[in-house]
Amino acid sequence: MTSPRNAQDESEAGNDWRLLPRIVPFLKPDLGKFLIALAVTPITAGLALVQPYLVKVAIDEHIVTGELEGLNLVTWAFLASVVAWFAFELLSAILLAVGGQRTIERLRRALYAHSLRLPQSHFDKHATGSVMTRITSDVDALAESLTSRVVTIGLDVLTMLGTFVAMLWLDWRLTLVMLSVAPVIFVLIELSRRQIRKLFLRLRKALSEVNGYMAERVNGLEVLQLFGAEEETLGRFSDLSLRYRNTSVRLNVWDALMYAFIDGMASVCIALMLWYGSGATGHSVSIGILIAFVQYLRQLFQPLKDLSGKITVIQRAVAALDRIFSLFDVPAQDGTSGSDPGDIRGHIRLQDVRFAYNADGPEVLKGIDLEVYPGQVVALVGPTGCGKTTITRLLTRAYDGYSGSIQLDGHEVRDIAPDQLRARVGAVSQEIVLFRERLDFNIGLDNPSVSLEQVEGAAELVHAAPFIHAMDGSYAHRLADRGAGLSVGQGQMLTLARVMAHDPHVILLDEATASIDSLTESLVQDAVSRILDRKTVLVIAHRLSTVTAADLICVMDEGRIIERGTHEELLLLNGRYAALYSEGLLSAAGA
Repeated sequence: MTSPRNAQDESEAGNDWRLLPRIVPFLKPDLGKFLIALAVTPITAGLALVQPYLVKVAIDEHIVTGELEGLNLVTWAFLASVVAWFAFELLSAILLAVGGQRTIERLRRALYAHSLRLPQSHFDKHATGSVMTRITSDVDALAESLTSRVVTIGLDVLTMLGTFVAMLWLDWRLTLVMLSVAPVIFVLIELSRRQIRKLFLRLRKALSEVNGYMAERVNGLEVLQLFGAEEETLGRFSDLSLRYRNTSVRLNVWDALMYAFIDGMASVCIALMLWYGSGATGHSVSIGILIAFVQYLRQLFQPLKDLSGKITVIQRAVAALDRIFSLFDVPAQDGTSGSDPGDIRGHIRLQDVRFAYNADGPEVLKGIDLEVYPGQVVALVGPTGCGKTTITRLLTRAYDGYSGSIQLDGHEVRDIAPDQLRARVGAVSQEIVLFRERLDFNIGLDNPSVSLEQVEGAAELVHAAPFIHAMDGSYAHRLADRGAGLSVGQGQMLTLARVMAHDPHVILLDEATASIDSLTESLVQDAVSRILDRKTVLVIAHRLSTVTAADLICVMDEGRIIERGTHEELLLLNGRYAALYSEGLLSAAGA
């Protein structure tokens, strides 16, 4: 079944120019280079048109007649035109290469900056590899057109028109004979252009699917190996790869057909020219004109042949532009748009909060009322899928679109600028995210407001300093991919150090459930306890020690808070919390 997006792509396959105005802002800083290159091209075309005519003059007026006086002048004029043509051609190529690469760098940087501001809801529906494909291979496909002479396609048409006029001037009858094949050529080019456009759209989509699938599976390679799913994964990848290959083959076939047909038509034109020029129709032409026409035919068909190749590049670029700007069209979250709450104490209030991840989907939160006072620790407990993590996501504006009210010190969260909000509300998720960078980067994230002293102090606070100092280079030690070589507990300590180094007023802590050794467990738990003593904390708790340390425990089920109180109060209530406790879902080791 064709998706609406694919149907739109194919319906707009014939409209190659609709996206071009959108790239103009990226071209503007180097517009002068492109304009000079375009201005030089007619000069280059004119010099190319002069050369066959000079050959005709040399043959008909000097060599054939035996009058060699003036031949040297013609020869030097021909040589000068060749040298000038080469100089202008080189200048144009350099300007296009420099301007094109600078434009592509601006586009790639803007696309990456935009992707950093995409809402989390976008990544819920689209693979990360799809975004990567747009930033890498789609931008590269566009670069191929900007850095080559494909941008001079309009002037290639001008060159062909100039050649046609020159041929009419030399012998209009011979020109009309060769013009008889023009309708066939133009019909084939238009047919090929439309097919190539559609195939390029399918090719980019197929490549995106391959990259997305591969990135996801490589990230989850350990799980695939543990469950012996390598063969099944390879089979699925082979299907996607085969789809990409088949589309690529069809594209290459159409491309080759266009080139071969134009070459064939050039040979047909030469045959017609020789037949007509031989006098078979009662009209003969001079040798100089025949030779000039052969050269003009080369100049006529070479741009036409190049035009077919440039059409291929343009189709690739337009397909890439379509995908690039489809990502730009996803509304990004403006980190600076909104209010600045100023200094806050950490007072959180949720009133009748309702939320669904999809407009037509079920509500995940169903009328949540909750108040967290400054310096208070509130623990959320409950079964998986009851809405605990959703509350923390709304508090950081990872998602918007809730109904009701969520306030931070009296400021509505949806009205606070995301950057301002996240500077005051820090989050620690269960997932350990570490980068292939230095340890101090993994804690401070190159934030200019986080000093090395703050990084070291945070590491000391959460007991990460001892194992950091034991590493080669200490804080300058560069981690392996995704923190390979660190234990799970060490990774947890680094994520806790990260949030403490940024010193937010409120911390949202999704307590890790991964099993670790008892010594590391005690260190991590002590680090959590130190955080609880210093901040306003909303914690999704799994360890009994964390739950009992909370000032208030809220028990959630199916998007509602069904019980609240202290550990002792909830046990006496003998309700859902008591059941979780008795079933061992809250334990000293975590659940």
